[in-house]
Amino acid sequence: MRKVLIATSLVAMMASLSACGSRGIFNRDRPDEMAVSRQAPLVIPPDFALVPPAPGAAPTVTADANRQAMEAMFGGPAARSASENAVLGEAGRDNALPGIRSSVGDPQTNMVDKGATTRDILAAPEGDGQFGRAVAN
Repeated sequence: MRKVLIATSLVAMMASLSACGSRGIFNRDRPDEMAVSRQAPLVIPPDFALVPPAPGAAPTVTADANRQAMEAMFGGPAARSASENAVLGEAGRDNALPGIRSSVGDPQTNMVDKGATTRDILAAPEGDGQFGRAVAN
């Protein structure tokens, strides 16, 4: 068995090394590395409508990066669907703010600390529940 393993590995090594050569059944056409030429670099065409800023002038565009990021992630205030309005009406909460979804990521939004139990549940290792136990107090 050992001789067969050695013979098989030698044949595999010879076949893989023969691919490096240019003779035999593994002959292939390779590109000539000396015939490769460089492409011209990309050039950004000038925009003649733009005017360079005056030295010392205030910036003309004021971008609020936080606001732009929030709008990109959550969009503006979203209108409620008919089914959402119906559910809120049945729950007696049809006076909820329409833009509440947009204020979720706001740093000024107050959050409620749910306590150590919620943190323990969220930090619990993932599993399929096979070894789960219930304890009645």
